[in-house]
Amino acid sequence: MAKEAKIKHDIPLPDAVTASYEDTILHISGENGELKRVFSHPDFKFSVKDNKISIHCFKFRRKHKALLGTFVAHIDNMIRGVTKGFEYKMKTVYSHFPIKTNVEGNTFIIQNFLGERSPRKALILEGVTVEAKGDDVTVKGTDKEKVGQTVANIERATSVKRRDIRVFQDGIYRISRGGA
Repeated sequence: MAKEAKIKHDIPLPDAVTASYEDTILHISGENGELKRVFSHPDFKFSVKDNKISIHCFKFRRKHKALLGTFVAHIDNMIRGVTKGFEYKMKTVYSHFPIKTNVEGNTFIIQNFLGERSPRKALILEGVTVEAKGDDVTVKGTDKEKVGQTVANIERATSVKRRDIRVFQDGIYRISRGGA
C-alpha cells in the first residue's frame, strides 16, 4: 500500500516556462534564462507534470507546512526570475566628497569615498549585471538571491567606520526593488 500525501500543493507554470526535476535538482527555464536549485527533503516529493510543479508531503506538522511555504516561495521566485527578472535601484549619496563608481569585470569599484585614496570594492555575483550612471546604480538579474546579495555587497562596501553616521551619511543605498 502506497503512502498518501497529507499536504499537496500545485504551482502552475506560465506558457513560456518549462521545468524538470531530476536527482533533487529543479530546472526552470524561460525567456530570460535558466535557473536550477536543489530541493531535497525525505518527507517531500517533487514532480513536474501537465505544465505544473507538484509538491507532496507525507506528514502534517507545523514545520512541514512552514517548509512547504518556503519551497513554494523559492519556486515562485525562480519562475518570476526567468520571466520578468529582478531589478534593484540604488542611489549614491554624498555631501563631503563626490563618489565615483564604475564596474570592472565582476567588481564594483567605489572611488573617493569619504576622501579615501584607495578605492573600495564590492563583489558582483555571477549572472548579475550592474550599471552605474552618475549617481544611479541599477542591479539586474534572474536569481533573486544573487541580485540581493550583490546589492548587500555594495551597501556593505560603503559602511562608515570611526565617524558620526549622523553627520557622515555618505554611501550607496538601495532605494527600490522589484521586477524588471
